[in-house]
Amino acid sequence: MSVSKKDIAEAFRAAGCVPGDTVMIHSSMKSIGHVDGNGTAVFDGVLDAASPGGTVATPSLWYNGKPAERRKEDFDVNSSPAYVGYLPEAMRLDPRSYRSNHFSHAVCAIGARAKELTQDHGNGKLFPCPWDDRAFAEVSPWSKFYQWDALYCFIGVDMDTCTIKHYIESRIVDELLQTLPPERYNDFRMQLEHDCGGGLRMSYNGVKMRERLEELGLIRKVSLGNTTLMALRTRALVDISMDILRRELKDWCLTAFYDWSCQVREAAQKN
Repeated sequence: MSVSKKDIAEAFRAAGCVPGDTVMIHSSMKSIGHVDGNGTAVFDGVLDAASPGGTVATPSLWYNGKPAERRKEDFDVNSSPAYVGYLPEAMRLDPRSYRSNHFSHAVCAIGARAKELTQDHGNGKLFPCPWDDRAFAEVSPWSKFYQWDALYCFIGVDMDTCTIKHYIESRIVDELLQTLPPERYNDFRMQLEHDCGGGLRMSYNGVKMRERLEELGLIRKVSLGNTTLMALRTRALVDISMDILRRELKDWCLTAFYDWSCQVREAAQKN
């Protein structure tokens, strides 16, 4: 099956894309089949669906979690390749694109709000994160996807690829830490992984969460070539996932992290 730019646009409209949208894509390009125009046709098709005023974005992650291979201080926003698939690297190389400046969780974007989306990555309030507290900061593409209620999409992949789940995890950790008296904050924060070092980490199963979100009717699925395009709004993705995690934390995270969260709550109650 051959897929055209028009086919891409129609699929994204069917998935809920509207004029002025920001569209974030996780993808397996090969799952679609042959695309006339390759990555450029995908980007242009999404921009047609979001016209006028639309923006298309992909993750542009460089740090692969292996410090022996890649050191965060070696990241170059202009030349360090994205390792997360064909489309992210094609977007990085597209002369129209902007890329945010973060070694582990950069985002690339093309379109009306691309520069706005990607600039100042790491400013504002920071959120605790295993890689770097700037990764999912209040001023970051990931926070802007939430603030702008972007259409968050998956082409031929499931939500185990959902990078914004780490934003959700960071928000949950921050909520717990903010309940502590100031003198206890660092004691508990330092038990968590940070700066790509060791320690506890909040992590939940993205596929399991997708199943819950699907049961709630929040996900649209449409055919795209040989695969499926899956889409939902970022604000619902974040807010409902966080509500579920708050209520059912023990069922979603490792025992060591849950025990840590109980210790945080106990220390907060003594305040």
